[in-house]
Amino acid sequence: MNRVCVAAASRPAGLPFRLLFAGAAVLAALSCIPQPGHAQGIVRGAQEGSYEGNRIAGPVGGVVGGAVGAGVGAVEGVFGIPHRGHRRCRGYYDGYNRFHCYR
Repeated sequence: MNRVCVAAASRPAGLPFRLLFAGAAVLAALSCIPQPGHAQGIVRGAQEGSYEGNRIAGPVGGVVGGAVGAGVGAVEGVFGIPHRGHRRCRGYYDGYNRFHCYR
């Protein structure tokens, strides 16, 4: 009677190089994802644009202002331009910590 010897294939002891490379690629891709704060430029731009357009030119201006504001907000968000808000006037704080303009 013939005996057949079957040998099982053994896996390497360490992690394969492909798995390490794939893990490094996934980590690099996740670090390149923009933070959720960058999306705020689109929303804020659309809100401010629609408000100002509606105030100046009515409902049609609100629609156009919202679209233009969203576009400008997206560009500011992509390039990382900070939102400055409105300029405050020159003034002072009173004893109740309220700000008053000189004019």
